[in-house]
Amino acid sequence: MPNECMYNQGKLMGLKSLIVPQDKIFFELFEEQAATVCTAAELLIDIFSDFTNIEEKYRKMKEIEHQGDAIAHRAYDELNRTFITPFEPEEISRLVTALDDVIDYIDDGARMLLIYEVKKTDQFMIEFAKCIRQAADEIKTGISGLRTLKDTETIKGCCIEINRLENVADEILSNAIRNLFKSNDPVDIIKLKDIYEHLEIATDKCEDVSDVFSAILIRHT
Repeated sequence: MPNECMYNQGKLMGLKSLIVPQDKIFFELFEEQAATVCTAAELLIDIFSDFTNIEEKYRKMKEIEHQGDAIAHRAYDELNRTFITPFEPEEISRLVTALDDVIDYIDDGARMLLIYEVKKTDQFMIEFAKCIRQAADEIKTGISGLRTLKDTETIKGCCIEINRLENVADEILSNAIRNLFKSNDPVDIIKLKDIYEHLEIATDKCEDVSDVFSAILIRHT
């Protein structure tokens, strides 16, 4: 019997090695998606800080957004055909969706400049962009830690910092709207308020990513 058990265990391990992606495809996709978030956030700072060649810069942003969509679709495809995954399928799906949402709202924030024909940006937009960029860096660091889950304190630190940045963004939004209503132009108020709120939602989506990090830490460590 012991030999038979060892034989069956060996067969099971051999089968598992065939099923589990040896190249850790999900982690590679997470990291690729996180890098895309950082690229989009960096471009957003450039757009708001140097308000020139906006249409050309937005074309680049749209390319980045398409890259993010492509990575998300690849992740969903892998999830649909992979039997054994590094985390629960719902956790992977939530993480992919949250990362994609961050990119989408960054893209929306830039797109609205063209839709509303904004003539100039302001300090509040730059502050939002810097806040999003910092959160993107924390996301990238947290994603890197998911491969082994050995340095859980670093991932927890990323979650704390992302939550702090989301609170900072709430404060930026309050200040921006307070300042906005000093204006006598109702059209400008509507346009800029919409842009500010979309930028703040981008930080909410970053917080969604940190919530997935926290859920993974609770379940898998």
